[in-house]
Amino acid sequence: MLIGGLQKLTLIDYPGKIACTVFCVGCSFRCPFCYNPEFVLPEKIRGQPKIPEKDFLDFLRERKGFLEGVCIGGGEPTINEDLPDFCGRIKNLGYSIKLDTNGLDPIMLRKLIDEKLIDYVAMDVKAPKGKYLEVIGLEEQIGFKKMKSGFWKEKIIANIEKSINLLKQGKVDFEFRTTVVPALLLKSDILKIAKWISPAKKYFLQSFRPAKTINPKFEKVKPYPQKYLIEIQKAVAPFFEICQIRE
Repeated sequence: MLIGGLQKLTLIDYPGKIACTVFCVGCSFRCPFCYNPEFVLPEKIRGQPKIPEKDFLDFLRERKGFLEGVCIGGGEPTINEDLPDFCGRIKNLGYSIKLDTNGLDPIMLRKLIDEKLIDYVAMDVKAPKGKYLEVIGLEEQIGFKKMKSGFWKEKIIANIEKSINLLKQGKVDFEFRTTVVPALLLKSDILKIAKWISPAKKYFLQSFRPAKTINPKFEKVKPYPQKYLIEIQKAVAPFFEICQIRE
């Protein structure tokens, strides 16, 4: 497993657990607002120091009795064929695992769930169906411009829907979440997402944070006011058991 980074302690990323977060490199999307470009863009990945898997597992051994869980993020972890083996080694050390995913690979997600290699899934639902390619940054890629209309959009949406439906089977604890990015998503878009993924237990709205981003233009984008986020939250809350705003 190629590991690009490690947050040694987090009290917020894994609900109810003291955890660390490990960042895999590589991603299937190019979301312009993504704040982890060093784990996504090939030219930045090459310059990013890597953490040997052995060193990470040794870190987990040393933290046994203190840490309870491991969050696996990225990038997009499910693009790695060795993800199941990696999760298995973490589980063998006695840790619970939370997976952060964009949901593009329902086959990998099903394997992890069926083999009980993960305990919690946070799936990012990036946009309503009609805006998906735009929001994930693939309309800007040359290859996607040439094939803009049909096949890729349909394939991506189909895979996202398979992952949504897989999680809703309830075999693993999960949440859906959306980063509400000004210039890309409006209240009407979040309503479309809510209707698409509901009914579901948990849906979180994440406030956009201007920082280093894949597209530098988004470093200057101001987050929506809290009042507007609350307005959105109130509109979509009836579709879910739990619907909250995360800063």
